[in-house]
Amino acid sequence: MKFTAFERSKQGTGASRRLRITGRTPAIVYGGATPPQAIEMDHNALWHALKKEAFHSSVLTMEIGDTSSQVLLRDVQVHPFKQLILHIDFQRVDATTRLHMKVPLHFFGDEESPAIKTENCIANHVISEIEVLCLPKDLPEFIKVDLSGLKKGSSLHLAEIKLPKGVSLVKHGSDKNPVVVSVVVVAGADPEAAAEADAAAAETTDEAAAKPAEKATKK
Repeated sequence: MKFTAFERSKQGTGASRRLRITGRTPAIVYGGATPPQAIEMDHNALWHALKKEAFHSSVLTMEIGDTSSQVLLRDVQVHPFKQLILHIDFQRVDATTRLHMKVPLHFFGDEESPAIKTENCIANHVISEIEVLCLPKDLPEFIKVDLSGLKKGSSLHLAEIKLPKGVSLVKHGSDKNPVVVSVVVVAGADPEAAAEADAAAAETTDEAAAKPAEKATKK
């Protein structure tokens, strides 16, 4: 994705307030060997861009005048009750440095799974995004997760997700293989089936609780 930014000469609280009145949003781009640069963006264009999932999880091309650079969205400050973006941060991307990013999961195939199709269950999405490490060229916009094999009483765990080439998981906490999708029996379904599903969920919880606590490492 590409977007246009403009050099910003004036900084400070007063200058930023006046800038917002004109329909622009103050921003900054930092990182790499180049000093941080104050920039500004068209607020309406930015507002619509932020509604797109790819703007949050992809390497973006920022164009300022005749130059362009690869950046990542790192932080957005929004007014607590107005539809107003107060400030936005971007980080320059180095093609040789691995990125630590959150990538959304896109689920498909659940309607074709035995659990949903014939066993009166629903797929409960426990995790909607995962943290990954990869080079900028390998960063996926999203990761597809196939649920067509789900069966009653089963769950899909993190280790079962197929990752794109060059992408590795970042894991936190004591549970190294958390549940991503669980199968839940629809209310009013066969009591025996519901009991089996509840037993499976309880077993998963007990196994997680029995694991020794480990300190999470922050990368």
